[in-house]
Amino acid sequence: MTRTLYVTDMDGTLLNNGSFISNRSSAIISDLSHAGALVTVATARTPATVVPLMESTFTTVPYVVLTGAAMYDHATSAYHDVSYIPPSDCELLQTLYAEAGIHPFVYHLDSGGGLVVYHHHEMTDAERDFYMPRSHLKLKRFTFEKMASGENNNVILLFATGRRRDIMPLADAISETGRFSVSCYPDIFTPDIMLLEVFSSGVSKANAIQHLMSSTGASRLVAFGDNLNDLPMLDIADVAVAVANAHPRVKESADIVIGPNFDDSVARFMLHDFYNH
Repeated sequence: MTRTLYVTDMDGTLLNNGSFISNRSSAIISDLSHAGALVTVATARTPATVVPLMESTFTTVPYVVLTGAAMYDHATSAYHDVSYIPPSDCELLQTLYAEAGIHPFVYHLDSGGGLVVYHHHEMTDAERDFYMPRSHLKLKRFTFEKMASGENNNVILLFATGRRRDIMPLADAISETGRFSVSCYPDIFTPDIMLLEVFSSGVSKANAIQHLMSSTGASRLVAFGDNLNDLPMLDIADVAVAVANAHPRVKESADIVIGPNFDDSVARFMLHDFYNH
């Protein structure tokens, strides 16, 4: 019997325009999971926001978080399969960011398995807009002290946000080193604001999902996305699904274009596919 793994992006895909999962989508996915469906999310978000958003939605498969740099087992509240940036590469990144005049948020996993985010410069408007909604989250702690040198061993992500003209040259410079996985894409609500994520080499949603395919025994992948950072996982899917509000390039690469994110389109497609495939 073919086992299918259903993997969906969150923002702009599973989440509606209010940035939450509707009651209907939550109920459909929970019922499917109770019936044995393998459903999870693959997102740039951290567990600090994924866990509250998924609180009312029952699933059995670990979440792919931080664009594939880690898995998060919500049953045990633990990270695993974490990809860290080597300390020497962290030093190179610090130099490149300093030359660009951009101060990233540095994501670090502490000795107790907690996520700590460092940022020790005055924030820009875009950085403040990113920080404020996340400042009191339980599973992510922000600190405005400088990182100790020894903490370079457990860095997962350098994240920056800002105007396109400032972020794009830095993204290009980091990409040209050939030493990192770089994801740079527009904010879905403010397209002139870019989001830059820098991980260790080889990190992607696609690689993490391939690991999940192996661990769950799934032989068929149905993936859902809306933005450019979803393209790698759509490329490896047996069925690549774009929502109607997706970036044009995402819709071009998809096998199927369904309804928009605000119409429970992802959950309804899963329901139909699970009982009809």
